[in-house]
Amino acid sequence: MIHNWFLIYVILASVSFLLYMPKLVQFFYAFKKPQHKKADEFRKISLVIPALDESKVIGDLFDSVDKQTYDPASYFVNVIVKDPQDPTVELAKARGYNVFVVPEQTCKGEALDGYFKQIGKSGIAEYDAFVIIDADAVLAPDYVSELNNALEYRVDIFLSRKFIKNYLGDRSCRTIFSNCSALTYPMLDNLGNNYRMEHGLPMNMCGQGMMVRREVIETLGGWPYRTLTEDYELKLDSVLRGFRSMYYPYAIIYTEEVLRHKESYNRRLRWVTGYSQCDKKYKKQIKDQIRREGAPYAKWFEFCFALVPVIMFIVTTLVIMVGGIVLTSRYALQGNELWRSAVMKLIVLPCLVMYGLLFCYCSLAMAAYHDVFKPLSFGEKLGTLLFAPLFMLEYFPIYIQSRIRARKGMKWEPTKHVEYGSELQSTAEEQLADVGEKHEP
Repeated sequence: MIHNWFLIYVILASVSFLLYMPKLVQFFYAFKKPQHKKADEFRKISLVIPALDESKVIGDLFDSVDKQTYDPASYFVNVIVKDPQDPTVELAKARGYNVFVVPEQTCKGEALDGYFKQIGKSGIAEYDAFVIIDADAVLAPDYVSELNNALEYRVDIFLSRKFIKNYLGDRSCRTIFSNCSALTYPMLDNLGNNYRMEHGLPMNMCGQGMMVRREVIETLGGWPYRTLTEDYELKLDSVLRGFRSMYYPYAIIYTEEVLRHKESYNRRLRWVTGYSQCDKKYKKQIKDQIRREGAPYAKWFEFCFALVPVIMFIVTTLVIMVGGIVLTSRYALQGNELWRSAVMKLIVLPCLVMYGLLFCYCSLAMAAYHDVFKPLSFGEKLGTLLFAPLFMLEYFPIYIQSRIRARKGMKWEPTKHVEYGSELQSTAEEQLADVGEKHEP
């Protein structure tokens, strides 16, 4: 019995691995970079900042905006609030920024759409591109300049490289949960988006620091996305509309990660619930389009099959472990020494295999983002890598819970922000100066 169960596990795990091979190929693109171009003109760029009750943290962002090396006459700051009495209004006006009040907003998508509706077609036409920036972010000094360079590419949507704002503060500004969450960005960008750029596939999009050309907004007629993950919704809609996207790692934005497990869990639950909403809305249309157009294998695999081997492996492992627990209990109650073999082959070994694969995946992600994680001590890096597989396994119950939440509905909830010292911006400049390879062509 034990041998048969173990053989089934080996066969199904091997099949899952073989089916996942096309995805593994993507990882070899992790350390490639696009050409670093230099723009010959200053384009007009709008920095769009949704700021719902963010007055306590938005000052750091404003400081970094004012220190941009880009031509001051060519970029414009547009802040979106819900309440005209929000303290952010006075903070923004004191710096000469534009403020837009969108009282009916219930999600980020409605805030963005309200801004575009207020400036109208003529206002949209005044800009070459729009950059979406969260209020708790910090910009590298040359951020807008690099985005202007990125516009040399004939692409519709651009993704920035994410550094971690928590690492600009002292040790109290980060935890094992924020460190594990930070691994999300190299997993999405370096281990995935670099490959997608090479094959003309839409990027895995992160709304933080995403730049879209004026033509995209004109085509959309504003910002029509209303799910919990409006950036992922844009990715799926890009497949249908033919929008081209790219990951431009020379434009760096600092994003903040939550510190506590509960906040991290709820944040990931919101993401995965949003993905479920988007899949339900777009996946059938995408599959129909792929069949109708006879799309290349890379596109078919990306949107129709990529998660199947992962789910197959996880389910197989969990079923075998449950079976192992049942057999172990039965043999132990019978006084049969086979319980030891059942524990090792059906519980311990599958658990170690899953953990080991995730550990390798997280290690590759950290290596691809080694400069981002440089502020961490060796102990913090090791602790993050050892804990990260468990952090990722938590996505399994999150996924199950998200299917329920997607049907019942889930609202956006604010998260508690980290408090930093006054030296935050200078620390960002020092850290960037230490990343000289970012400007290598």
